[in-house]
Amino acid sequence: MPANDTTSTPARVPRWRRLVPLVTDAAAWTAGILLAVLTRYELTLTGDQLAAAAVAAGLVVGLHGVLGHLEYLYRGRYRYGSFDEVRAVTGTVLLAAAALLAVDLVAPERLVPASTPVLGGVIALVLMLSARYLRRAYRERTRRPDPSTATPVLLYGAGAAGVSVLRSMLTHPQSAYLPVGLIDDDPDKRHLRAYGVPVLGGRHDLPAGLQSTGATTVVFCVANAEAALIRDIRDRTLRAGAEFKMVPSVSELISRPADVADVRDVQISDLLGRHEIDTDMDAIAGYLTGKRVLVLGAGGSIGSELCRQIHRLRPAELLMLDRDESALHAVQLSLHGRALLDDASIILADLRDAETIHQIFETRRPQVVFHAAALKHLPLLERYPSEALRTNVWGTLDVLEAARAVEKFVNISTDKAADPISVLGYSKRITERLTAHTARVSPGTFLSVRFGNVLGSRGSVLTAFSAQISAGGPITVTHPDVTRYLMTVQEAVQLVIQAAAIGRDGEALVLEMGKPVRIAELARQMADLAPEPVAIEYSRLRPGEKLHEDLFGAGERDVRPLHPAISHVPVPPLDPDRVRLLNPYADPGALTAELARLCDVALIPAQSPDDTVPLQLQIQP
Repeated sequence: MPANDTTSTPARVPRWRRLVPLVTDAAAWTAGILLAVLTRYELTLTGDQLAAAAVAAGLVVGLHGVLGHLEYLYRGRYRYGSFDEVRAVTGTVLLAAAALLAVDLVAPERLVPASTPVLGGVIALVLMLSARYLRRAYRERTRRPDPSTATPVLLYGAGAAGVSVLRSMLTHPQSAYLPVGLIDDDPDKRHLRAYGVPVLGGRHDLPAGLQSTGATTVVFCVANAEAALIRDIRDRTLRAGAEFKMVPSVSELISRPADVADVRDVQISDLLGRHEIDTDMDAIAGYLTGKRVLVLGAGGSIGSELCRQIHRLRPAELLMLDRDESALHAVQLSLHGRALLDDASIILADLRDAETIHQIFETRRPQVVFHAAALKHLPLLERYPSEALRTNVWGTLDVLEAARAVEKFVNISTDKAADPISVLGYSKRITERLTAHTARVSPGTFLSVRFGNVLGSRGSVLTAFSAQISAGGPITVTHPDVTRYLMTVQEAVQLVIQAAAIGRDGEALVLEMGKPVRIAELARQMADLAPEPVAIEYSRLRPGEKLHEDLFGAGERDVRPLHPAISHVPVPPLDPDRVRLLNPYADPGALTAELARLCDVALIPAQSPDDTVPLQLQIQP
């Protein structure tokens, strides 16, 4: 090997170290047999009795060694000091003791009394387990963070998440945190210890716990806690002069246990609440495994998270389509850790190019389609309704017509489609109705999913407020009383995936999103998290904006037949011919009015071949 080769390989465990457990067990058996014989003969042994005991000890040590080898006890199968190793050691000792007893009973002359293998085995087992416990305790003690450099912390929550984080902190020598106490409101956990760390009391004891232990930080370790609890513990922590950290929710961790690397600063989504969906994603998403899945709008906030979650469900092929090449680069990077943009799963195409969309469906033959591509900025679409028509309405219609042979089709809608008053709401309500129409004429399942604002998505209120805070403020709110339904992108995507599993043809599924959030309160909480004081100013509601959003339109009922958090709303179909006749070059106000008319079921007569739209909105020859 060249002298300058710095490649390193894992160091092999020295042979003598691998023999330590075997030697320890041999010593334990020897001591156990001798003590058992001494006890039987009341501590007085003749030379012959001592020699017979030594022979018996040698025999059982050999038996134990052979049985332990067959059980992989000394070949690295079991983590040292684990419960698995305890079971293996116990089983090996019992078998060795039974074998020694059998040999002793059938021998022409007994080596030791019949009680010796039993009592000696018990003593040997206690010694073996004690040695393992002491070694493991020593190793864990030496691997703990250095108290002189690690920050002493209290963990709030002594449940599964808290104990998982606690153990991770105590077994990472380079951990930045050293847990010195636990806080939990469960009275049954008072005075308990986890890995030697005591439970000091409930939330009311938090200030005293900080003072008595010298802790300077509180780490919130309750997975999927209510927002009110997070705010309360945070406020108590800050009033006591300590820092506040937390671990992510279950949906952020995707079903793996939390550890020290997950500890982070509190986010605004934590203070607003976590509305987790009680869903076994692997169980309900089996329809995606082994299927060709197409995500339209794959580079957007919803589309990219869809791709990440679907990718984990092992589809036969995941096709990602978007017109934004940089967004496609980002989503591929998040999936594979690299983004060469050179594989067939990446499709650069425009939703408004009907011919290309049809060609993609014909050549790639997707079986499941998630349609997340749309224009979504309400004020812009109010000014340019023709763009909403071309992309949201006609683009969706082209996709629906190309997708008539797919097994499942999920159209991403919005709560603004319920009793809409904006161009965005009109266009999304029309796509719900077009999807319902396609459901009637296609063999697959076609449905829509309706949910509220997605926290952290591009252009959302959260990102807008964050940008204003970074610029030094002020934070601008349209109205002191305006409210919105808010959800995380993980929640939204879980609903979308579940919709395709439980949704029925032509309907819209609506998630139970809890109580609407006052945007002024959101602004205040974000201002509190800002490093510098930030002012909050109020402007006015913009055209097309509601003071309060609706989840259900007029005549829609909240019916939840299949899942306690998901409502099923029937959607009346809309004949695509009525949409094709719209004129994108018409006066914006007239076009907006026609879009609104197509949303109002009460104003739409039974469809007939004579149905037409006003002359000024027809496509000009």
